[in-house]
Amino acid sequence: MKSSFAAKIVMKIVCLLMTVGILCIIPTLSVKATAADSDLIGSQEERTNIDEPGSADSREDLSELNIANNLTVTVNNGNGEVNANLRILLTLTMIALAPLLLITLTSFTRTIIVLHFTRAALNTQTAPPNQVLLGIALFLTYFIMQPTLTRIYEEAVVPFEAGEITQEEFFTAGAQPLRDFMYTQTQTQDVRVFLEISGQEWDGELDSIPFSVLVPSFIIGELREAFILGFIIYIPFIVIDMVVASTLMSMGMMMLPPTTISMPFKILLFVLADGWNLIIVNLVETFY
Repeated sequence: MKSSFAAKIVMKIVCLLMTVGILCIIPTLSVKATAADSDLIGSQEERTNIDEPGSADSREDLSELNIANNLTVTVNNGNGEVNANLRILLTLTMIALAPLLLITLTSFTRTIIVLHFTRAALNTQTAPPNQVLLGIALFLTYFIMQPTLTRIYEEAVVPFEAGEITQEEFFTAGAQPLRDFMYTQTQTQDVRVFLEISGQEWDGELDSIPFSVLVPSFIIGELREAFILGFIIYIPFIVIDMVVASTLMSMGMMMLPPTTISMPFKILLFVLADGWNLIIVNLVETFY
């Protein structure tokens, strides 16, 4: 079952790549539709509509190719130029890679893990539900990554749209803010470990770290930080469980599960301490 599912995924990816390749082969055309002869582009020899519709005087004129066509097509240097191939390629690539980029290159991993630990520590099972946790994590990720996204837009998207940089420079400029963000959240020891595994040397500069090394180093750092925060969140709730368990044992009620009694006290403590505000605010501050 798993192999057939994987085969379907591989076939979809191959079809997507073939479609993108075909679109990249198609040459760029510039198109302009006109309604009057005064608006026509190019000379009579270049355009398809030699005369206006209804101007034929004989059967020979009617048999002329495209004599009534009111569409002018000019290649290169014409207004209305459509550069859709690159836009389609970038759009399809971003759609395919968006979930992967969201999880691996942003603060989403740490955020969702901390929120999950909070729910597990409260022992409320499915409250809040997974959809709510994902929504909170997505909006917190957007809030945390907003300065980085703004830099990408100003330093990469705007110059590329204006034609000031090439496609290669666009990718380099767009990746630099992400590299800066990940580097500030990554420990040097993680970078050195992956460089040693890959057999590469590092001079201590950010620009010399390969993307293939920086991303897994960043992910390990995020997992480490998330579990540290989860442990801190668990401590007060463990104390409540121990107190409740000791009280039940002293009363001889050993058959009663301590978690059943301690859960209301956990929720009460969490509400009185304004727990969600404390956790979310301190979680966001760990990125600054």
